[in-house]
Amino acid sequence: MASIKITVDRLQPGLHVRLPVKWNDHPFLFNSFKIKSEEQIRMIRHLGIKHVYINLNQSDTKPLPPSEVKEEEQVSAEQIDKETEKLWKEKQDRIEKLSSYRRRVVSCEKEFERSLARMRAVMNKIRNRPEQAVDEATQLVNDIVDKLLSDDNVTLHIMNGKSEFEDIYFHSLNVSVIAMMIAKAKNMSPQEIKDIAFASLFHDMGKVKVPTAIVRKQTPLTEPEKNYLKLHTKYGIELASNMDSFPESAKTVIAQHHELNDGSGYPEGLKEDQIDPLTQVVAVANAYDNLCHPANPADAKIPYVALSHLYKNRKHHYNNENLSILIKFMGVYPPGTVVQLSNEMVGLVISVNGKNILCPNVLIYDPSVPRTQAPIIDLAEKEIKIVNAILPTKLPDKVREYLNPRSRISYFFDTDD
Repeated sequence: MASIKITVDRLQPGLHVRLPVKWNDHPFLFNSFKIKSEEQIRMIRHLGIKHVYINLNQSDTKPLPPSEVKEEEQVSAEQIDKETEKLWKEKQDRIEKLSSYRRRVVSCEKEFERSLARMRAVMNKIRNRPEQAVDEATQLVNDIVDKLLSDDNVTLHIMNGKSEFEDIYFHSLNVSVIAMMIAKAKNMSPQEIKDIAFASLFHDMGKVKVPTAIVRKQTPLTEPEKNYLKLHTKYGIELASNMDSFPESAKTVIAQHHELNDGSGYPEGLKEDQIDPLTQVVAVANAYDNLCHPANPADAKIPYVALSHLYKNRKHHYNNENLSILIKFMGVYPPGTVVQLSNEMVGLVISVNGKNILCPNVLIYDPSVPRTQAPIIDLAEKEIKIVNAILPTKLPDKVREYLNPRSRISYFFDTDD
């Protein structure tokens, strides 16, 4: 049902209203909200607003009939001013909190960009200066893992990747971040987490010896092409064997990361416990990122669908504990998912806090607010809930441009230390 316009004297608690003024001209957090008290009604009147729009579908009650309009309770202007000032302060605190959050995200994005650049430098040295590549990768891993382990309160962010680096760097770093998060949740030792991070960065390095036309082919591969691509595990081991200090644990992951629990994987057809425990962690992270970023962009799944697909259709392929942990820390609606909220607003999940995985931070589409100041709500602090995920292609153009859902989903984390 479309919204209807009513005079403010017909308002009562329980009505869902939209104020016909700009966001920065009133003290409420949103332009649309459900009225909770007579106090809020007095504030709306005090702002000089004569009419509002109400949505009956989201309201718990109906507007007062014109004949039953209550006589306004006499409350001094001073008291209303005091209440309004309190609300303005809360709004300003909220704006400052958002600014602080955005600063953290910017810092996180810079860290992500630096890590990508370092990753690219490592990959470029694999052929010519392999020992130097191992040293640099080890330092990169130490820096990332030390940050991950420095604080319990880890937040996983979706990144605005500004780089034009090749897919292998994004993919390897993504798999590394996701695998580290799983390893941390499993209470693995710092050294095991570093082993997993290192192995993840190099798990696909054998693809440098597979023709680019096959690696990046966007139409279905022929059987010979599939077989050629599968050789990347063998080529990866060959490259690793040329580096004296390359860890054995990483060689195992390179060799086994396409093995599956039911024996249907390659190259050895290993099953369950035959697959190395570190590899089992990397394998599920690799599978998730490959679903989000397949060779053919048309086949890409949004994060929510990718997780659902793994759980419903490929649970038998992966260690169930690792898969459950992945789903748990990503949340039911992972960063990068466009969601419909219970208040009928639309938003983009931009981060998941480890302490409140069911209540992510959501950037809200609100055309009355500039995109750079768009409200970001922590669902843990609100009565609002996520109702379902929305395919970005189903969004109106203006909403899609505002929320800017990424075609490439890259993750990085920061901590509150």
